[in-house]
Amino acid sequence: MFSFFRKKSPASAPAVTPTTPEALAPPLPADVLPANAVPEPPPSAGDQAPVPTQARTSWIDKLKTGLRKTGASIATVFTGTQIDDALYEDLETALLMADTGVKATEHLLQDLKRRVKESKTTDPAAVKGLLVASLTDLLAPLQKPLVIGRFKPTVIMVAGVNGAGKTTSIGKLTRHLAARHASVLLAAADTFRAAAREQLGVWADRTAVDIISQDGGDPAAVAFDAVSAGKARGRDVVLVDTAGRLPTQLHLMQELVKIKRVIQKAGPAQDNVGMAVAADDQDATKLATPPHEVLLVIDGNTGQNALTQVKAFDDALGLTGLIVTKLDGTAKGGVLAAIARERPVPVYFIGVGEKLEDLETFNAREFAQALLS
Repeated sequence: MFSFFRKKSPASAPAVTPTTPEALAPPLPADVLPANAVPEPPPSAGDQAPVPTQARTSWIDKLKTGLRKTGASIATVFTGTQIDDALYEDLETALLMADTGVKATEHLLQDLKRRVKESKTTDPAAVKGLLVASLTDLLAPLQKPLVIGRFKPTVIMVAGVNGAGKTTSIGKLTRHLAARHASVLLAAADTFRAAAREQLGVWADRTAVDIISQDGGDPAAVAFDAVSAGKARGRDVVLVDTAGRLPTQLHLMQELVKIKRVIQKAGPAQDNVGMAVAADDQDATKLATPPHEVLLVIDGNTGQNALTQVKAFDDALGLTGLIVTKLDGTAKGGVLAAIARERPVPVYFIGVGEKLEDLETFNAREFAQALLS
């Protein structure tokens, strides 16, 4: 889900027919909020699910297929004839094997037992539906829209370990933003990995956006130049690709901290709600100072190691959101429950394949249903 802010005109100004690309564009897809809409609160398990569009239904089918290995191991627990201690023990084992983590598993089991008691459920098959509701409530805090347009440019810094699919995710995210009529500028600040600049350049070509890069340049300098260029060119979004880092490489993690600090020195972006940020408005300046989003790309196949990465990068950079990749065919899809319980950083997107359209917004109910289908 995306949320867009649009600059408000003074009340006394005469009505003018808008001629912006947004006004001329076709209606936004169902997963995108109108520009003047207020983001919906996270769902609860009791809410009635909206009817998905055809495109969304196709995406949900892909997600179910991707999570089949995880779901199959859990679903077998509910094939018995009675609800007893053995069922809960088997469920505990299945959840732990799916990398749900000890804390999330304990929470889900306690909540599930409460739901079974309150609903007086006696059919093991019906318990799976109650588990879907419990998992939806646990994951609900992770469902949050990525806000684009509050500041111009909105600067998004993207981090992740090598192999997580960081650069590919940036390309897919660029497509998402461009499809929603946001002008994007890419920054190739991953100057350490061989061919990283070329790889991002390919994505820039495929999505028809500009890119700022330097051959062997300092990554922080590239990021600074990109933010400055984004301001000068009036771009809506600047996406900064940073070098892959293992959280155990402390000296290299400090390079990411340096990139963030240098981006901050680029100065506040224009506030599209309150116009230009006043020099003496410290609170507004702090909000407008880039980066406005710090995203971490994690590989859904790495299980509990993904949670370790979230904690380490969050401590170092102050994460605002996650992109979870490679959920196609994983047996460790339960890691999102562990993240929700131990470090609830919003999950903006999840990916189930290599195609541009294989990255979609995260929905707690959809994920819970797909995981346990």
